[in-house]
Amino acid sequence: MENKEKFVSPTIYKVARPFLKALFYFLFQPRIKGKENIPNEGGAVIAGNHVFVFDPALIGSCTKRCVHFLAKAEIYNTKFISYLMTKAGMIPVHRQRKDHAALEAAENYLKEGALIALFPEATIIKPEGVRILPFKMGAIKMAYDTKVPIVPVSINGKYIPIFGRLQIVVHKPYYIESDDLEAEREKLVQIICGGLNPPLKEGERIVAYDKDDTKK
Repeated sequence: MENKEKFVSPTIYKVARPFLKALFYFLFQPRIKGKENIPNEGGAVIAGNHVFVFDPALIGSCTKRCVHFLAKAEIYNTKFISYLMTKAGMIPVHRQRKDHAALEAAENYLKEGALIALFPEATIIKPEGVRILPFKMGAIKMAYDTKVPIVPVSINGKYIPIFGRLQIVVHKPYYIESDDLEAEREKLVQIICGGLNPPLKEGERIVAYDKDDTKK
């Protein structure tokens, strides 16, 4: 399939990526397993567990393609930051409400053959002893609506220079085949959890969802 991606690498992302990637590798020496599972062309949704604020840099280091991340709108707090984030291809998301504009923007990117990445947990803040929070529906809905594959990733280790044993497992892409999006969400959770090391223990995952979360 010919790549008809109109959303080419934003200027700041394209210029900064080689330098930031080199610095990132020097500091954290991440191990990447399965990077070949990220499609070389065409739209796809990359979704993974959220460990730290550097997670986008880790995912971005897995592919030479431009990755458009969904980022919380709160960080767009100045005109300068907003300018940088926009030029880097980021999509602001208002987490306190159903952000239809963000969903539409992301799906437009996907329809044009771009890569979208997000973290369904939507936060790195977790109760003590909890490693996985309930997943929001955004990643599943985007892949379902646009008929593009979803690429699960599992992030392990810590962002400690040299000694953090940072690792990312990129799982094989798959398509959303069912209209039962809640079941598809649970499938995504299970795939991502299956790549965690060490494996999840009882009590390390919160499974309860908000009543209206299926629409987010």
